[in-house]
Amino acid sequence: MNRRTIVLTGCTRGLGRSLLAEFAAGGDRVVGCGRSTSAIASLRTEYPGEHRFDSVDVSDADQVAHWAKSVLEQFGPPAWLINNAAVINRTQPLWQIDPAEFSRLMNINVTGSFLVARGFLPAMVEQKRGVIVNFSSGWGRSVDPDVAPYCASKWAIEGMTLALAKELPEGMAAVSLNPGVIDTDMLRSCMEEYAKTCHKPADWARVAAKTILSFSAKDNGMQHAISLGSTQRGE
Repeated sequence: MNRRTIVLTGCTRGLGRSLLAEFAAGGDRVVGCGRSTSAIASLRTEYPGEHRFDSVDVSDADQVAHWAKSVLEQFGPPAWLINNAAVINRTQPLWQIDPAEFSRLMNINVTGSFLVARGFLPAMVEQKRGVIVNFSSGWGRSVDPDVAPYCASKWAIEGMTLALAKELPEGMAAVSLNPGVIDTDMLRSCMEEYAKTCHKPADWARVAAKTILSFSAKDNGMQHAISLGSTQRGE
């Protein structure tokens, strides 16, 4: 079977974990990464065979470069490159945020997406094929109080993706994706009661996986949002 390769960051929990299950069930090869070594070990047991899972800190340039080089040598350029890995700040006004927390969030959410793109895109550009999907947020196109660092990171993702879209050769696409409001640990950390009323990641992934795999060169520069009928207010 000639499987398509999908590179997916943040695959050990939340939306990434649910997407992984959908992609694998559809017959595609998933090359995923996450920071938790124990969660990665569990994925290797659950999904043996042609899939690949590695413990990678996407904010670490050396780790990402080594991982990307190894993956490209094993599988070649991916058909889809999905930057999903992200964290959110503790809910409080901007002036109360610890500088170390702000830096960590930006390093994972923004720098991490850049480093992963930098690792894989040269090989994809050489073939003039492939789609890069950078996960944004409702908070990358609007704002709420007490999540200013997260908003800043996702607005940065929007800008970076739009600029990248103008740099890619014909035949490729860069898309920013607002996943909508889903009941994840991340959303519960800032809106627990509201999060409980939202769609579950597995339900979301059944729609999202098909949407992501439908993206092609014609969608280059698109700012897409997935809606399952719930209110679009962040995450």
